[in-house]
Formats: sequence, C-alpha cells, structure tokens
Amino acid sequence: MQTVVIIIHLMIVLALIAVVLLQRSEGGGLGIGGGGGGGFMSSRGTTNLLTRTTAILAAGFFVTSLFLSWLANSQRAPSSIINPSPASNAQPGQAPIGGLLDSLKKPEAPATPAAPAAPAAPAAPTAPRSQ
Repeated sequence: MQTVVIIIHLMIVLALIAVVLLQRSEGGGLGIGGGGGGGFMSSRGTTNLLTRTTAILAAGFFVTSLFLSWLANSQRAPSSIINPSPASNAQPGQAPIGGLLDSLKKPEAPATPAAPAAPAAPAAPTAPRSQ
C-alpha cells in the first residue's frame, strides 16, 4: 500500500515540476521576461489550463504527503524516551539498559562518616586607614 502511494506521489511531483516550468513568467522575477507575441504559451486559455492543473497537482501532492505521513505513523509502535524497554540482545551477565533517568543517576559512593571539620577562626576586623 505504501509503495503504491509513494509511486503516485512521485508521479505527481514530476508532473507538478513540469507544469510549473511550462508556465509563463508574468513578473519577470529573474529578469528573463515572459516572452513576447506569438509564443508557445501565449493563449489565455492555455494559461488558465496550466494554472488549474498546477492547483490540482498541488492539492494531490498535499493529500498524498499527509496520507504518507499518517501511514508511516500508524505502523510505528509507541515508545517512551524516559522508560525504554530493556535491550533484547544484552550480553549474559550484564544488567539490562535502564531508562534515561537511571543513566543520569550518579553511582552511589559507600557511606563513610566524614570527620567533622575544625571551625574556622573568625577574621580579625581591620581598621580603616585615613590618608
């Protein structure tokens, strides 16, 4: 199903590129100009046809893009960053990989009572100097 929609999507993309390139430049944005009198795309009816074709192909591109993103999302299993499932290919004797929060914890050091520090002597006040 997904392959068929991708092929249709690519055909729409190629047709949309071709139709946009066939259209006449009206503003001359690149300074190339739109062409003069009796050119290939000089008829107003042809311009209307190309404009409508561009709109239809753009809508098709939009719909197939949305459908492909929905299709890809529906086939994916939900997962959690915080609590992922343990790795199935863990080596024997190794602990399974924990969640993100477990990996951020620091290893606990053995509890040893710390010797109390001697109190620091208060600093002697200094008198301001006058000059």
